[in-house]
Amino acid sequence: MDRLLFLYPDIPVSLPEKIRELVEPTVQQLGYDLVAVEWLGGTHGMLLRLSVEGPKGISAGQCAAVSRAVSPILEAEDPIGGKYTLEVSSPGMKRPVQRPADFERFQGYALKIRLEAGPARRRYSGTLVGFEDGDVLMQVDGERMRFASDAIERAHLVLTMEQYKAISVEQQNFG
Repeated sequence: MDRLLFLYPDIPVSLPEKIRELVEPTVQQLGYDLVAVEWLGGTHGMLLRLSVEGPKGISAGQCAAVSRAVSPILEAEDPIGGKYTLEVSSPGMKRPVQRPADFERFQGYALKIRLEAGPARRRYSGTLVGFEDGDVLMQVDGERMRFASDAIERAHLVLTMEQYKAISVEQQNFG
């Protein structure tokens, strides 16, 4: 029996979801996949990070091209309404996982999640089991757990170098 940890919050579309809606068609037209949209705060202000990849990976020049293509859309639509830094990069070793298809794709990989504020324990590490009925399924400390995807603030894979290379090869072969 799965343990349901957190109920679905009744909230409007989040800022990252709105940004995905705005920029994903452009990213796809350029031939890339928008893996993740992250809205992060830091010591140097707010950061909007878009993680993108192509059939053969992604270069710094390609990231710059994506940045140039989506910047006018973000300026025109102004979903943020304040100052921020736009960063476009590859998903990297700490590959963010946000979409249901990616939770399915990476079954069996080590995953870390951080839940939205609320429960006493917000951080979990374990093995990704899958995605079912809007919930992320994980094996944590020998127990199968179920997390409402809407309650997850951040999720990312914990990859070994071999796994990272295998994902890169997979992307090149099947992109």
